[in-house]
Amino acid sequence: MTLTGYNSLHMDGSPENLAEQLLLLRKRVEALEEEVATLRGTRVQPDMPRTQATPPPPRPASPPAPRPVLKERGNLESRLGSQVFNRIGVLALLIGSAWALKLAIDNQWIGPSGRILVGLIAGAGIVVWSEHFRSKGFRVFSYSLKAVGTGVLYLSLWASFQLYHLLPEGVVFAAMLAVTAWNAWMAWAQDAELLAAYALAGGFATPGLLSTGQNHAVFLFSYLIVLSGSVVVLLAFKVWPRLLLGSLVMSSFYTIAWYARFFTPDQFGVVSFFTVVLFLLFAMVPLVRSLEENGVLSVWLPLAASAYGSLTFYSLLQDSGRHAWLSWGAVVFAALYLLLMRLQIRLRPNAVSEAIHLSLAIVFLTIAIPLKASGRWITIGWLAEGVSLYWIAAEKMKPQAGGLKSSVRWLSLGALALGYVGAITLPWWTPSSPTPFANAAFVAEICAIAALSIVIWIDLRHGQTQIPAIASVALNLLILVTVRREIFVFLPVRRTFDDAIALEFTFSAFMMLHGAALLAIGFWKRTAFVRWQGLVLLVATIGKVFLYDMRSLSQGYRVLSFIGLGALLMAVSFVYQKDWLGLKAVSRSEE
Repeated sequence: MTLTGYNSLHMDGSPENLAEQLLLLRKRVEALEEEVATLRGTRVQPDMPRTQATPPPPRPASPPAPRPVLKERGNLESRLGSQVFNRIGVLALLIGSAWALKLAIDNQWIGPSGRILVGLIAGAGIVVWSEHFRSKGFRVFSYSLKAVGTGVLYLSLWASFQLYHLLPEGVVFAAMLAVTAWNAWMAWAQDAELLAAYALAGGFATPGLLSTGQNHAVFLFSYLIVLSGSVVVLLAFKVWPRLLLGSLVMSSFYTIAWYARFFTPDQFGVVSFFTVVLFLLFAMVPLVRSLEENGVLSVWLPLAASAYGSLTFYSLLQDSGRHAWLSWGAVVFAALYLLLMRLQIRLRPNAVSEAIHLSLAIVFLTIAIPLKASGRWITIGWLAEGVSLYWIAAEKMKPQAGGLKSSVRWLSLGALALGYVGAITLPWWTPSSPTPFANAAFVAEICAIAALSIVIWIDLRHGQTQIPAIASVALNLLILVTVRREIFVFLPVRRTFDDAIALEFTFSAFMMLHGAALLAIGFWKRTAFVRWQGLVLLVATIGKVFLYDMRSLSQGYRVLSFIGLGALLMAVSFVYQKDWLGLKAVSRSEE
């Protein structure tokens, strides 16, 4: 019914028309309800009360919850039987094979050629036999047999060269490479990281097994580069990061072993070239494969590679008489890691790797400062680096940077801490100047005071309070140490006891003034932390004056000191009692 019809119903007030209109209205409503029910899939009976709701369909009964199954014992038992016992069995078989070989040698059961031939046939047979078990679904047992067979092959080839001298070194080396290549091919075909580990272990064992105690630097490092490069190429297709870390560890082992025995300064150029290639192989891995899903590679690999490269070059430069190049080497490493960070952002973005690369760049820059500079310049360099990094993290890096911004912030605090310690301890290990306020220690201390002040200002602008609170305590302590040192520079060389007491009293006066200044700043900025620092400093001044300074002063100095100290304390007390700045309300708001 339209609105016009409804108005006409009210305009016509006869009882007959009213009853007729109500009947029509009821039928219309019932018709509409039936249409709605039809659309919903249910039909409403005309005599059904309108307030009665259609009951919802019954919910299907949920299946009973499965009983908890205690799998820990089963898992432990399965792991013990299938993995631990298996590996112990592999080791036992290898030891038994070695003992069998020794027993055959001691008793002259078979000749040298026969022993080697039996070993090669047995090893190859075990490897082939292992494929039968793999086809039956026993992969772990098959891999264990491959490890036994491969070990027997390596031992037989080693004995043919080192013990019996039956085969030349080149032939044995080629045979060992063939065994390694066979294992690598099986690992690729069967997608088995364990087999790849066997191949890698055999490949790195080969130079040690064939070593004759002579210096073959070019061959050794070329072999390490080829083997490590193969692992890097393999990593581009397979996610097997542990192989890469193993390759880096073994390359470092051979480098250290060779260096300790054979290095001489005339080999600096050749060894440096091979070291650069090996280092870049591992350092460039984050650009070869996306490492977002793997924390092992994204964190530990860059750290391990940087340790290998930096320590090797440090030893090379130090032992070849090129100490002056050390600082420039650190700068080169810093520039390289900055470049790697930029390439990482462009090619394969990874927040973890980017943060690690930037952190390493900053660390190498920090190391370069003491290697090149000396004395106060080390301290000033650290302070400048710390302030620059802190400003970059706060002003130039967006909050979305996350871990990268946090890493830069913490590294900057580390550089600032080094600079602060250097500034506060510099006069203890450097010659002091007889001229007050015009010496190296004072310059370094002023730079440290300025650096801490800038950090406090940066954080307060961004509403941060934790670092400014710590930095303010360090700043006040440094100011006190600096002023005390400069005051005592005035002390004559042939000092007397009275001169020392007079200077102590002068320093106490500065402490009082500094404490009063902190109180004033605390009142002005309405910060209880600064006010508390001022109060603590005043209490320390009172103790120093009464317990130390007053013992030998003349009566006139004592009167002046008491009057000055008392007037200052009364003024502070009056300010607190009158609550001129509303500190009670401020303290409640600060809470």
